[in-house]
Amino acid sequence: MAKIRVKNLLIRTYIGFNPEELVNKQDVIINLEIETDIPELALKADEPMDIFDYKTITKKIIALVQDGKFKLLEVLTKNILDLIMEDEKVISARVEVDKPHALRFAESVSLEMEAKR
Repeated sequence: MAKIRVKNLLIRTYIGFNPEELVNKQDVIINLEIETDIPELALKADEPMDIFDYKTITKKIIALVQDGKFKLLEVLTKNILDLIMEDEKVISARVEVDKPHALRFAESVSLEMEAKR
């Protein structure tokens, strides 16, 4: 079993429900932890045989976030988690999405969700 981590993926999207948030993209920072099995054959051959492809899922997440409009951080986080869990190779996943400067005296607000098979 292995844990794949994607750290500090910075993407711009529409996030929030205040008038200025509906028309101006903002940064979100996404951290992923994906638990998967790595086939012994792939390890012995040093070849990507039947492994979870973190590059492909990252590209899908980027497209989802960049092209979407979200009022709630909860919905954005859940949509990312659902996208990851579509792959049967995923045993469990954890997604954390930060919205920098969401609160006046805080660096960011984040939301974290997990799913398991």
